[in-house]
Amino acid sequence: MSRSPSNSTIRNFSSSISNEESLVSPKPKQQQQHPWLIVGLGNPGKQYNGTRHNVGFEMVDAIAEAEGISMSSVNFKAHFGKGFIGNVPVMLAKPQTFMNASGQSVGSIVSYYKIPLKQVLVIFDDLDLPFSKMRLLPKGGHGGHNGMRSIIDHFKGSRIGRPPGKMDSVNFVLRPFSKQERQELGFTFQQGVEAVRILLLEGFNKAATFVNTAKPMEQLS
Repeated sequence: MSRSPSNSTIRNFSSSISNEESLVSPKPKQQQQHPWLIVGLGNPGKQYNGTRHNVGFEMVDAIAEAEGISMSSVNFKAHFGKGFIGNVPVMLAKPQTFMNASGQSVGSIVSYYKIPLKQVLVIFDDLDLPFSKMRLLPKGGHGGHNGMRSIIDHFKGSRIGRPPGKMDSVNFVLRPFSKQERQELGFTFQQGVEAVRILLLEGFNKAATFVNTAKPMEQLS
C-alpha cells in the first residue's frame, strides 16, 4: 500500500508486541568461552632456527599452518596469533624473550586474557624420551628445562631424546637435525597437530590415548 498506516494501527501493533514479550522468559546469556593458549618454546634468532631446542616453535608453526592462523603480529613479547580449532578459540604464541625468560611472555598473556591454567598448553623439547616420541602430560615439573622453569607447572610436551655418548646437553640441543631426523620430525609434527585437535575438541584422555598409541614413521613404512 502506498498510504502510511494510521497512528492507531501503529500503537496497537506496538502494544501487542509488548504483551507478547511479557509472556516470554528472556534467554540466558551464553557464557563466554575462554580461549586455549598454545605456546611453543624456543630461542629467537636465525642461529637457532631448525635446532632441537626450537621444536616448540616449529610445532606451533605447524599448528598455525594447518589451521590457517596468522602468526604475523607481535604482542606480549611473542609472535602471536588468534584463531579457531574447530569451534574452539585458540591463541598461539612463540615467546621472543629467549628460552630462560619465557615466563615473562606467557605470564602476561595468561593474566591479560584470564586464561585458566588448565587451558595452557606448552610444547617444548625434552631429553627424557627417544627422538620423535611425544608425551602428553596434564601437569608436572620443569624436569630441568629452563624454559619450563620460568613458566607454569600445567603443561604438555614433545621431547627429543638425550645426546649420544658423552656429548654436552647444551651443545646437543642447539644442534640442527639431520636429513633423516628432519623427515621423521615432519611426520611427528603431523601427529602433534592431530593430538592438539583431539585435546581441544574431545578432551585430554582421548588425546593421550592417540599420542601413546601413535606409531613411529618407520613402523608405518
